Amino acid sequence: MPSQPNRLLIPSFPSSTPRPLPLGGRATPKALRPREWAGLSNDEILSRFVPGKASPHTVLEVLLKLHNMEHTARAKSVSFKTRYERANFLRHFFRELESRGGFKKAPDPRNLGQRHIQAAVDLWRKDGLKPSTIQTYLSFLRGLASWLSKPGFIRRPAYYGLELAEYQRSAINERDKSWSAQGVDVDGLIDKVAAFDPYVGGMLRLIRAFGLRKREAIMFRPNECVVNFADTGLPLAEKQGEEYVWIRQGAKGGRPRFVPMNTPRRRQAVASAQRIAFWDSHAHTGDPDRDLKQNMVRFGYVLRKFGITSKGLGITAHGLRHEALIEEYIAITGQEPPLRGSGEGLTREQEDAARLAVSRLAGHNRGRASAAYLGAVLHKKKGGAKGGADGGAAGGDAAA
Repeated sequence: MPSQPNRLLIPSFPSSTPRPLPLGGRATPKALRPREWAGLSNDEILSRFVPGKASPHTVLEVLLKLHNMEHTARAKSVSFKTRYERANFLRHFFRELESRGGFKKAPDPRNLGQRHIQAAVDLWRKDGLKPSTIQTYLSFLRGLASWLSKPGFIRRPAYYGLELAEYQRSAINERDKSWSAQGVDVDGLIDKVAAFDPYVGGMLRLIRAFGLRKREAIMFRPNECVVNFADTGLPLAEKQGEEYVWIRQGAKGGRPRFVPMNTPRRRQAVASAQRIAFWDSHAHTGDPDRDLKQNMVRFGYVLRKFGITSKGLGITAHGLRHEALIEEYIAITGQEPPLRGSGEGLTREQEDAARLAVSRLAGHNRGRASAAYLGAVLHKKKGGAKGGADGGAAGGDAAA
């Protein structure tokens, strides 16, 4: 059996993977430190845990306490989901090196070597993990390396014997994931869900109308998020309606956005949500008797019950987000997106403007993120490279 972390070596303080917050709550941007660590630098704290004497699992827990709230590339905190998944993976990674990787003992994280990474990659391939999963795992390990001031330690996939074309991330969508593309009666299915569970049905209507993420739909506060255009602070030249929805709670990366209520579908979705959340001006669209985690579990249960899964009807809640974003592109351009074999009649300026609008509706800052929903950019920049909006489709602002 692999050795377990020696918890006595770590001062008592809150876990590095916080519990789910109440709806509308936010995590503190800085990890709390125990009194024993007050005034000490990260290096001074780690020096208290001597390699070869301190349990590797203990050292990992210290690193998680110090760094797991941090974004690996930007000066900001990361979401609860990222912290939770990253911490769970790293704990499992070091246990597996000991139990299945051929090592008598898990290495101290500070002494992690390429042979350990290679052993783990070999296990993942043997287990038949998807390329996207392996790439995520390598990304988590890249974060660990950055905590230890070892940039570049995690090499490119090819170094570990992985095919570059298969394991390199691409932000270009090559398959239409919208519900209508799978032959589903979108509104009819949402109505059936709403009859069974009004809360989940209301969330799906919001996703359908505004292209929200699941978390944003659950945390949506319909009675306080509707604002007049004058209160948005947007330039007058961008005005698209008298009323806007302020999407703030649950927004990825903490990036709020304003979306105009300029279509009957959007106005009806907000009205439906307001009927659900009638009991309080600050109420969210989730079931008030459930916290965020419970509402997310319920959301998944109801969708599975109605076959809204990849293995069921071949659709997901995220595919409904694709539906909304594709419809936005069609409304702006009058054409289907490149993903559906159209878009050739647009000028580059028209395509750039439409892609940027779709990206902003989705909660992204750059037009390239639209490729995840619309397909590859059609127009080429000077020099032959495909571009548009802000210069390309792949990489960078990965859409979600």
